[in-house]
Amino acid sequence: MIVIGAGIVGAACAREYARQGLSVAVIEQGAVGAGATAASMGHLLCVDAEGAPDTHEYQLSQRSMQLWAEWLAESPAHGEAAEHDQCGTLWLAADEEEMQAALRKQAWWREVDQPTELLDADQLQRAEPLLRAGLFGALHVPADARVYPPRVVARWLEESRATLVRGEVVDIQGSTVRLADGRRLWGALIVLCGGLASQRFLPAGCLQPKKGQLAITQRSGSSTVRHQLVELGYLKNAHRTDEDTVSFNLQPRPGGQLLIGSSRQLNRDDTELDLAMLQRMLAHAGSFVPTLPQMSLLRCWSGIRPASRDGQPLIGAHPRLERVWVACGHEGLGITTSLATAELLAHLSLAQTPLLDASPYSPTRFAATP
Repeated sequence: MIVIGAGIVGAACAREYARQGLSVAVIEQGAVGAGATAASMGHLLCVDAEGAPDTHEYQLSQRSMQLWAEWLAESPAHGEAAEHDQCGTLWLAADEEEMQAALRKQAWWREVDQPTELLDADQLQRAEPLLRAGLFGALHVPADARVYPPRVVARWLEESRATLVRGEVVDIQGSTVRLADGRRLWGALIVLCGGLASQRFLPAGCLQPKKGQLAITQRSGSSTVRHQLVELGYLKNAHRTDEDTVSFNLQPRPGGQLLIGSSRQLNRDDTELDLAMLQRMLAHAGSFVPTLPQMSLLRCWSGIRPASRDGQPLIGAHPRLERVWVACGHEGLGITTSLATAELLAHLSLAQTPLLDASPYSPTRFAATP
């Protein structure tokens, strides 16, 4: 079978199909684990459904977190290769309204037996001294973690024993994939995992780009952060479709580095740095960590999140092409949900019983798109 795309979702699919006994070829035009995978923060988190119309996003992320835990438990080498750190997440409440939101989230997590801890202002200051004074508190989710996605991709492709084919896919006809240089490859199954590039083979408008800026500081031997820090307004901003946004999202990296996000620019598919948006994002981060503006930046870059038009990823049979299956459009949750996506797609395409309800993710929902 053929997997198109060597990002983290493609690598997860290659690994899963290999575990099912299939031989796998992975086609990639650029560098392995590049694109949206390399531009991500690598935050592993189970998404709650407090205030959501359904629990589909929670179910997909929760199943994937189980699969991540199983993979990490298979060998200590997996955690080392992934640079895994169960740092936990602190969802920060800047005011009383956000503290009430934290309380509602904690109540929801309690219903599904997910351990959380509510920190008041003093407890938060002791937990993370670099944060500014005056925050109301935070919700601590200790099970969350972070990984370095490009190294995970390399490991999963190694485990899949996939044949890596360098090239650009320009056409898919039945079981045949044609590359730009004229080569033709045949696969009993074809899985489309090319991120935003998958749009050329899908009904118009299925995927939308959301550009993001990131920055990482120099290593520091001084006091640093210990948890992934995210403001509670992040999720609201992540789903905005009417304006560009910035949110505070800070991640500790090895050696005292800090990875800084997050921004979203709608319908931007270029990867050039936007200095105005970067400055806006860094200024917002500095309003939470006052010492941040004094730290030296090692690198700044941008990436493109491949988002679906309705906010749900595309996982399932292609709406028009037989033998072609789709796994893309995860936006900011591709790292977390990669393993559950691969498992669900393998179950569907190999006529096995899925563990999750696949209907919300079916690409056929876009079949009528002109």
